[in-house]
Amino acid sequence: MKDIILAHKQITHIIKRIAYQVYEDNISEQELIVAGVRGEGFILAQLITEQLQEISDLKIQLLAIEMDKKNPIEKDIVLNPELNSRDLNQKSVVVIDDVLNSGSTLLFSLKPFLKQPMRQIKTAVLVNRNHKKYPVKADFKGISLSTSSHEIVRVSLDRDSFQVVLE
Repeated sequence: MKDIILAHKQITHIIKRIAYQVYEDNISEQELIVAGVRGEGFILAQLITEQLQEISDLKIQLLAIEMDKKNPIEKDIVLNPELNSRDLNQKSVVVIDDVLNSGSTLLFSLKPFLKQPMRQIKTAVLVNRNHKKYPVKADFKGISLSTSSHEIVRVSLDRDSFQVVLE
């Protein structure tokens, strides 16, 4: 059985709210790096970036984090486009994914950013679940959802039909 947790209009509102929160947190910055985990996380990062560009004058660099979510230890985690460590020096970064489950994806997605000191790294997710195995938190979140460990949260961010479903 599928339960719709969030529909298009609600997700659109959440994206705007997260964009405002990110902007307020970076109001004194000139530049911001927004990095989305490939898949729905990257689409969410694109949507938040679009909103940020509407409400602010921040120079935003959008990156995709390419990683094997099932096996993040064995395979390289790559930023696309690639940045050298100077590009990260003293910058503010927001790492975005669709769902925070155990925390492993967000934890490993931070690895490419740890080569230089940055001003700050924050995380944003659409859905924050309460099944964390790692000490990772979402600084900006759409909703927090208490579910059983066997339930699955699916996010679909097709341009004209956003939804979050619990299976």
